Amino acid sequence: MRGFPEFLRDRGWEVHVVSTPGPMLDVMSRGAGLFTHAVPMERQPSPLKDLRALLAWFRLLRQVRPNVISVGTPKAGLLGGAAGLLAGVPNRIYLLRGLRLETAHGFQRWILTKLERLSLMMATEVLSVSPSLQQRVISLGLVAPEKIKVLGHGSSNGVDLAGFTAENFSKKHLADLATQIGLLKNIPVVGFVGRLTLDKGLADLAEARSILEKHKVDHQILIVGEVDEGQQQDILSRLSSAGRPVIKTGYVPDPRAYYHLMDLLCLPTHREGFPNVVLEAGASGLATVTTDATGAVDSVIHSQTGLVAVAGDPKSLATQLEQLLLHPELRSDMGRAARAHVVSSFDRTLVWDRLADYYSALAVRTSPPSQVRRAK
Repeated sequence: MRGFPEFLRDRGWEVHVVSTPGPMLDVMSRGAGLFTHAVPMERQPSPLKDLRALLAWFRLLRQVRPNVISVGTPKAGLLGGAAGLLAGVPNRIYLLRGLRLETAHGFQRWILTKLERLSLMMATEVLSVSPSLQQRVISLGLVAPEKIKVLGHGSSNGVDLAGFTAENFSKKHLADLATQIGLLKNIPVVGFVGRLTLDKGLADLAEARSILEKHKVDHQILIVGEVDEGQQQDILSRLSSAGRPVIKTGYVPDPRAYYHLMDLLCLPTHREGFPNVVLEAGASGLATVTTDATGAVDSVIHSQTGLVAVAGDPKSLATQLEQLLLHPELRSDMGRAARAHVVSSFDRTLVWDRLADYYSALAVRTSPPSQVRRAK
């Protein structure tokens, strides 16, 4: 949501940002006209700590008395939504960014399903970040169709188009960066940006690489992002054993230049809400190979801005990667189309305008004009 609180402030809202304590919240607290509140929240279930967080949420909302709250992430959605209901907040929006339950099994899936249904129930409105996520949550019987909607083409924050254009990066800077991280010259680069988890389909990419190796389709992998603790050696060893060594950067605060070292992006994910990295790649003029998983399937127009493989199917993934690796003109055409698609549908200001207008309509509908106190 970087930038959006400031945008709302400039539109006349009184904006309160609630998050777990951390450096990003500290930075935001220094912004003029923004109110920040640190509420410790554990990502995993923790009954005692969750109860403390719920009470902190409740006290805060009783003090601020907002017209609108918008909560996202499973834990904030649950605690913020429950506190909003108890505090009598008239407009409680749950911004649905994805479904963790999709890749869970057994008792964990049952628990996650119950908690997701509870979060959705406590919201007065549900915004989905993608059409396929909207359809998925409806098909699972978690929410009534009339309660959930997608604004525009989806996405929670859009993309800053100007920041990803090639003109921002000199050829010398990119060449030096490529040398620094160890990329080989004249070998096509398949990029991955994000946290390395098994849910992102990295095991499928490793098997797809083995298939490409057998087909003698030369390429190198560039991974930009951090690896979840406990999964690093497993994931990286699978990827590296399938072909040329993997180039990995670890966490980088600003990945924009790295997109311009890639020939295409690959996101072999098993579940998403709406992948921002595909929008960033498109803004950088890159085609993407992704999957038909929930959320991911909305990010690419198949055969126009990229290619869509079957989720969990390494052979399908290898086929789509091979097509773009062997046909540079095709991937260049798709990259240009991807840029045009992102410009027309996912410019950050367009996404922000839709959200701000939506909040305003809710506030006006539920409060007399003289009593509307704008807060998030």
